[in-house]
Amino acid sequence: MKNFELAVKVIKKGGVVICPTDTVYGLVCDATNKKAVERLYKIKKRPRNKLIPIFISDIKMAKRFTNITPEQEKFLKNVWPGKVTAVFHHRKPGLRIPDYKFVLNLVKHIGPLAETSANISGQPATTKIKEVLKQFEGRKYQPDLVIDVGNLPKSKPSKIIDLTVWPPKILRP
Repeated sequence: MKNFELAVKVIKKGGVVICPTDTVYGLVCDATNKKAVERLYKIKKRPRNKLIPIFISDIKMAKRFTNITPEQEKFLKNVWPGKVTAVFHHRKPGLRIPDYKFVLNLVKHIGPLAETSANISGQPATTKIKEVLKQFEGRKYQPDLVIDVGNLPKSKPSKIIDLTVWPPKILRP
């Protein structure tokens, strides 16, 4: 699994990687590395006031980032792993357990990953690798590695659910 080992090496060195996910192509980096997260913001041209969600491997890891009530945990067990990003606090990033082996294995080897769709802010997220690459073409800030597995099955970015209210509220369908 050459792509996997290369991705682990690049991310551990503070790099940003374009890789497939269970939704669209994503940009990922080590969530605990401030310089890597800063580069991710620059590559994506994302406004600083928009938080970048975090891929985690399980609810135990989620509890390192936030307090989870028993009713929230019960809800999450029904939607995770999957295409749902959960927001617990308005000033903290959303959390998601992807239903995609490659990314889950990255999280298990590296730890939490800052993640966002692989597109320039304001442009559409996509499952088509040529469209992803075209958005970053000729830009000053570039990802360090692209894991190209061809076009992904047609999908949209994850649904965002606000768990600061009960019952949960959908922020992005």
